[in-house]
Amino acid sequence: MSRPQSFDAGRLAAARILVVGDVMLDRYWFGDVARISPEAPVPVVKIHRQEERLGGAANVARNLAALGAHGTLLSVIGDDEAGQAIERLLGEAGIEARLHRDPVLDTIIKLRVIGRQQQLLRIDFETEPSQDVLSDKLAEFHLLLPHCDLLLLSDYGKGGLAHVASMIEAARARGIPVLVDPKGEDYARYRHADVLTPNLAEFRTVAGGWDSEQAFRAKAEALRRSLELRALLITRSEAGMTLFSAEGVSHHPALAREVYDVSGAGDTVIATLGAMLAAGSSLDDAVDWANRAAGIVVGKLGTAVVTQHELFASD
Repeated sequence: MSRPQSFDAGRLAAARILVVGDVMLDRYWFGDVARISPEAPVPVVKIHRQEERLGGAANVARNLAALGAHGTLLSVIGDDEAGQAIERLLGEAGIEARLHRDPVLDTIIKLRVIGRQQQLLRIDFETEPSQDVLSDKLAEFHLLLPHCDLLLLSDYGKGGLAHVASMIEAARARGIPVLVDPKGEDYARYRHADVLTPNLAEFRTVAGGWDSEQAFRAKAEALRRSLELRALLITRSEAGMTLFSAEGVSHHPALAREVYDVSGAGDTVIATLGAMLAAGSSLDDAVDWANRAAGIVVGKLGTAVVTQHELFASD
């Protein structure tokens, strides 16, 4: 499908989106590989540059800000150096954040070691937040919800969305659309969301395998109906993305010219989809814009964003 021909980008500034989910700090260590370690058959990487970027739900909020939409981020961090780094990066990006500090939580860190323009290793640091801090976050969620046009839930399976079902029902009661980037095998907790955006691997985990496009579409429509979703958007990497809704099925071929790194591409997809819906786009048009944004962001290294200028630039 072709992308929409025109859109008033000024409408994005009025879009108010509440982002709730797991935040993390993405750290990148860049170096040169010139030899193999004498201690083990592994490369020795001499680090010459380090970068820190927002990850998870924080990267979703960063994408919203880059598009010119107003996003408020609600999440949990640890009372540690990594949590302070996330706060600093959010401030530098001009993102409004309500972060609850958990003294027993280690802020999630994904450390990637890059050598010769390739990722050699990823090291994860994480613990689950306590029930007390999650209850505090839920209370603030109910205070913030009435002031948003759309709710965006970014689930990375790290424990920050323990109350996701009640959040969806609260938004539904107020008529506020809910978009969810899901994780894990239990999709029943996302019942009644407006749009679910799993990637192909995540969908296969829940639906099982298939041997034809027809079988794939039958499984997708069955899942959409069983969860009573308005729509199911499955991102399919180089095959693009397919939207299943009550109006039917529409496929959007991939637009990427060159795929460099798919890290965080799902964040860009759901952020763009949410921003365009909150700004008044139809669902099908919003998917077109999200598909276009995905094609741009996979050409960048690591967790990255698509700017408003990039998204609306003419081909």
